[in-house]
Amino acid sequence: MALANTTATLNGLFKEVYAKNLVNLIPDGVKLLTKIPFAKREATLGSLYHQPVILGHEHGVTFAAGDVDAFALNVSVAGQIKDATVQGTQLVLRSVLGLAAASRSMGGDAKAFMQGTKFLVSNMLRSVTKKLEIEMLYGQVGYATLDAVVAIAGTVLQIPDSEWAPGIWAGGEGMPIEIRDSTGATVKTAANTKIVSVDFSTRQITIAPGLALATASGDVIWHGGDVSSAYGNEFPGIHKIVTNTGVLFGINATTYSLFRGNSYDALAGPLSFAKVQEAISKAVEKGLDNDVLVIVNPLTWTDLLNDQAALRMQDSSYSTAKSEQGSKELCFYGQAGKIEIVPSMYCKQGFSYVITPDEFMRIGSTDVTFQRPGKEGEFFRDMDNSAGYELRCYCDQSLFCSAPAKNVLIYNIV
Repeated sequence: MALANTTATLNGLFKEVYAKNLVNLIPDGVKLLTKIPFAKREATLGSLYHQPVILGHEHGVTFAAGDVDAFALNVSVAGQIKDATVQGTQLVLRSVLGLAAASRSMGGDAKAFMQGTKFLVSNMLRSVTKKLEIEMLYGQVGYATLDAVVAIAGTVLQIPDSEWAPGIWAGGEGMPIEIRDSTGATVKTAANTKIVSVDFSTRQITIAPGLALATASGDVIWHGGDVSSAYGNEFPGIHKIVTNTGVLFGINATTYSLFRGNSYDALAGPLSFAKVQEAISKAVEKGLDNDVLVIVNPLTWTDLLNDQAALRMQDSSYSTAKSEQGSKELCFYGQAGKIEIVPSMYCKQGFSYVITPDEFMRIGSTDVTFQRPGKEGEFFRDMDNSAGYELRCYCDQSLFCSAPAKNVLIYNIV
């Protein structure tokens, strides 16, 4: 006999089926989310998380000749340690399970429930982790910055080659967007503008209703919404952190060089292993001595794969399946340690990012969860005006880097 169709029953089955297995539903395409760990923190007054960072070394050393004894000591010169403040971003995804679908998934056991809900839960998790992955790269920067000529007949946007990341737009039909000027003050799109279609061959996006104001060079596409948009509500992503020259996380990068990232110009050419090494040297100059992760666009990955003969990993862990067949990653050794190169469909064509995962963390009150805060064991809620139940996916976190100087933005890749 089928179980009674109640939120209590749905909640119980959801906990039984998914509570310990959600990690298995996270897609392979989200590279940063799996490589940068989440660190739970308790927020202080003002919803801020505090993280100490080292911004300068100790300099109170004394030099003395070998034949001098009982010599005087120089005064201490304390190192610079400051408390960075990090504010988490909340992200909520709402999905609906209709009464009919819920009823048909209540076959009396967990297996029937999984068969009836796995596509909904899997798609929700994929959608949320995709948004997080994009934000980890381009939070506070936007989905794409437009060139001077960007609109065709007012409803088609031409994304510049350098700003195109296929993963951002894949499955984007129906996604609300808005275009703002470079200052963020002026919105150029009409209310409730959404993506109608995406042409990957031409890198064109058709929108509706369309533009309310003419676009201009430097305008930025953001994730939109009928209540609030991504603009002003995102945490800073890697691009923002590495290029920051002002105050970020409460610390002025102009004052402290170890809190200021590095940039390397690829000179309007393809990325090569030699250029990656040159880019890394900029971080080595500021103290990089860790293994690094290089995030590249799939087209850049192809260029590097063709250049794979140089500096391949040749130690006991070398695998021909990894480098010669180019399955998922390239590894080789450089002056600071191991260099792992990973393709990401969310990385824009004109950029690559050399990051030190050990210096990054995701700080917040909770990682991605279907648990409703303050309501332990309650996942579903009755909808007030519709015949169904609502399920929400939630997270509260921010990306944080304790040493931006050990990271490099590679730009002008063609």
